Amino acid sequence: MNMGGEGIEAMGDLATGGMIARAVELKAGEAPHGHGGNCLNCGTALVGDYCHACGQSGHVHRSLMAWWHDLAHGILHLDGKIWRTLPLLAWRPGELTRRYVEGERAKFVSPMALFLFSAFLMFITFSTIGGPIATDFNRPDMAQVEAERSRADAQVKTLEEQRAAAEARGEDTRELRQDIADAKREAAALKIATGDPETLQFQGGSWLRHAFEKARANPDLVLYKLQNNAYKFSWALIPLSVPFVALLFLFRGRRHRMYDHTVFVTYSIAFMTLGTVILSLLRVAGLASEWIGAAIAFVPPLHMYRQLKGAYGLSRFGASWRTVALTIFALLVFSVFFALIGVMGAM
Repeated sequence: MNMGGEGIEAMGDLATGGMIARAVELKAGEAPHGHGGNCLNCGTALVGDYCHACGQSGHVHRSLMAWWHDLAHGILHLDGKIWRTLPLLAWRPGELTRRYVEGERAKFVSPMALFLFSAFLMFITFSTIGGPIATDFNRPDMAQVEAERSRADAQVKTLEEQRAAAEARGEDTRELRQDIADAKREAAALKIATGDPETLQFQGGSWLRHAFEKARANPDLVLYKLQNNAYKFSWALIPLSVPFVALLFLFRGRRHRMYDHTVFVTYSIAFMTLGTVILSLLRVAGLASEWIGAAIAFVPPLHMYRQLKGAYGLSRFGASWRTVALTIFALLVFSVFFALIGVMGAM
């Protein structure tokens, strides 16, 4: 477990994510300890726990213990809302989506707040213990890579001298030319892996080739960047997915709006993200990779089926064929998403 500089940075990102989630999450439905008198913000006479003019809570504090309580509450958000939201999200996601869309907002954590927190929670989990599938993201020894690069350059020079000598003797040099081409490709890949400035000056359409060569030369580093970029750009999965969900209901008239589909997608992605965190913890606890693979394969379609059926009031057949279609769409969206951030990581 890495709890050094990267772990501390991850903790900072988690706190930031929790505060962002808290900022977009309304306090409606929580139970503060109010008091009478006037609002300390605008002076309006209080008639309840909150000021009806500006919305500030009637209870304020100035103790250090209360400050730490606010910090923990802002990061973890462990109030009544979370315990009402998570059970429904896990087993009755369609009911949660439908009730939220129809107006029961104060009882549940909003989709965006839950998504933001789950994304940062996934990042800190990946940064400390790794993902659900064990992968070695250690960077190779760069001194060894430099030595390999020097060896490859020397091999290219030696082969070119041999070719020149063979041509002078009038011998067939086709095999030597092929060996030179192979050696140059290896040398170019090693230059990219060591960050040679000349190889980073992309011209025309060659940037994709450079990205591919860098990924081939140093796959562990690219995978590491892929992991870190995934959480930073995970929000892009929402706008990428919503049109596909809307397509499933194209012929149902105007019964469902784009807002409904957005709530559906955001809750669904939040569940998948939290599930990834749980599987990562179970991997560390010793759960066999076969069981983790089975969970990855079967839980998401089952969850999508239950969410579709409950959120949109579908029959079993209607929910089933849409689940198949949505699974295909999800694989397409994830492929595009990881391809884009993979190229970013390689660059």
